[in-house]
Amino acid sequence: MCGIVGVTGNDNAVSILLEGLQKLEYRGYDSAGIYVNDLKGNDYLVKEKGRISDLKAAVTPDVHGVAGIGHTRWATHGVVSVANAHPQFSEDHRFYLVHNGVIENFKELKSQYLSDTTFESQTDTEVVVQLLDKFVRTENLSTKDAFTKTLSLLEGSSYGFLLVDSEDPDTLYVAKNKSPLLIGVGDGFNVVCSDAVAMLKETHDFLELHDGEVVTIKPDEILIEDQNGNKVERDTFHLDMDAEETDKGPYPYYMLKEVDEQPNVMRKLASTYTDESGKDTLDPELVDAIKSADRIHIVGAGTSYHAGLVGKKMFEKLTHIPTEVHVASEFAYDDPLLTKNPFFIFLSQSGETADSREVLVNVNARGFKSLTITNVANSTLSREANYTLLLHAGPEISVASTKAYTAQIAVEAILAKAVGMAKEQVTAEDFDVRQQLGLAATGMQAIIDEKETIEDLAKEYFVNATRAFYIGRGIDQTVSLESALKLKEISYVQAEGFASGELKHGTIALIEEGTPVVGIITQAKTAGLTRSNLQETLSRGAQTLTIARNGLKKDDDTIIIPDIDEMITPLLSVVPAQLLAYYTSLNKGLDVDRPRNLAKSVTVE
Repeated sequence: MCGIVGVTGNDNAVSILLEGLQKLEYRGYDSAGIYVNDLKGNDYLVKEKGRISDLKAAVTPDVHGVAGIGHTRWATHGVVSVANAHPQFSEDHRFYLVHNGVIENFKELKSQYLSDTTFESQTDTEVVVQLLDKFVRTENLSTKDAFTKTLSLLEGSSYGFLLVDSEDPDTLYVAKNKSPLLIGVGDGFNVVCSDAVAMLKETHDFLELHDGEVVTIKPDEILIEDQNGNKVERDTFHLDMDAEETDKGPYPYYMLKEVDEQPNVMRKLASTYTDESGKDTLDPELVDAIKSADRIHIVGAGTSYHAGLVGKKMFEKLTHIPTEVHVASEFAYDDPLLTKNPFFIFLSQSGETADSREVLVNVNARGFKSLTITNVANSTLSREANYTLLLHAGPEISVASTKAYTAQIAVEAILAKAVGMAKEQVTAEDFDVRQQLGLAATGMQAIIDEKETIEDLAKEYFVNATRAFYIGRGIDQTVSLESALKLKEISYVQAEGFASGELKHGTIALIEEGTPVVGIITQAKTAGLTRSNLQETLSRGAQTLTIARNGLKKDDDTIIIPDIDEMITPLLSVVPAQLLAYYTSLNKGLDVDRPRNLAKSVTVE
């Protein structure tokens, strides 16, 4: 959720921190702050509620520094206020700390060690920095030793810390557990960030950190130590990403840009994972591992979970391997009965989803094989799974996921086809995935080119609605879930997606005069049934719309999508729903990219 940035050894520390925080706005936040030190006895702490623009306005021209830390906070402990914003500091103003995550035993630590300390915030973070300061003062510990001791006392599902000592301000101290943090290596300076996009303007070379490590960073030195104090040697990795990819360019919002990028993502995946003949280029070891499994388990959250529901249908049809899909937060603490040789597939845009990571830890402990399908190389889920397939979608900044969803489905299709071929359950001619992804790219572009028509529909049906429904059967029902999620999360219209046959079992009671109901119709076997269900809502006052495949169209259908193999119609049927959600939010005057109360990367359970 929250964002962390830091820098040491650069005269432009203030601008580096502010620009880095701005790049992390997508993660969700309600306040922000920076601390900088000029190494000449002057330091500055600036914190504000609201947006980074509010923080920038509060940074006066005299604020300058060579080293510093910054943070965007999403309120957990304590209300949204300047006092609760980070950086938090010790009572004597020696230590400054930014923190992602939750410390579960902060009240106990406060009671046991800090009963005589004056607190200025309601945060668990201040307890940590005050505790560290006390260990330095009363036990004569070095900053690093006090930091390490403090870490050993903490209980929590995840955390990421970045600490600076104003008496040694060009040294930064870093530690993490499950929460993403990277070290960026610059020319004569070093940076810290919770997402590489924050520092791409400064460097493309990064060091990954592992849970439990303590890192000491100076302008010309990076020391990584494990939990026992042993030095760890680790090579940097180069992130081949243009910083301009993280800019909106001419688009008003990232979401619209990312919707428009989907055709190119389909082409990129086809060329990356198949050759010109259509044969997959996947790791044979990965294909064999799935081929030998007696059951596939797909784990995801939110949009990734919905992509997994589509994947289930593809894997079962093409590989004949029973496949289950799990909400990560449920599986983590209520795991089902497992077979002898399951294979696990983790879907995560960021590769840092805390709930999914909890499942993966359990899977690894039991010795089961796993694959992560993610958009972020070197992410935690990528590192800790046996195999990784990248989405190659480019940075996805908007909170509402669009191109990651369709990329996940495309990669699942490529993988299912490869395993199906290996098991001789499908032939190359039965399902030419490269050709189908090419058709999907063309079809997506045709839908995107009808933006103005879709915006008119959003204005007519959704902008003034308080609730809406998406319905469908089979694979269309899975798209209904994703379509409803898109609408509710960015336009705040109460939306629900469900199997159309379930209307009569309760939901039709909610249909009122003017309620928008969208039917998704792409499967020949169930098209007539869904149309009949739509008619039931129409007779009760609903305003009905349809998203129908061309081969199944009727004269009164609202949106027609091109024909494509029925298995991957979600690649096309979801695009109008993405645009309907976008234009509903836009015409309601809302912040499309940063909906209230939500964060892009959910890194706490």
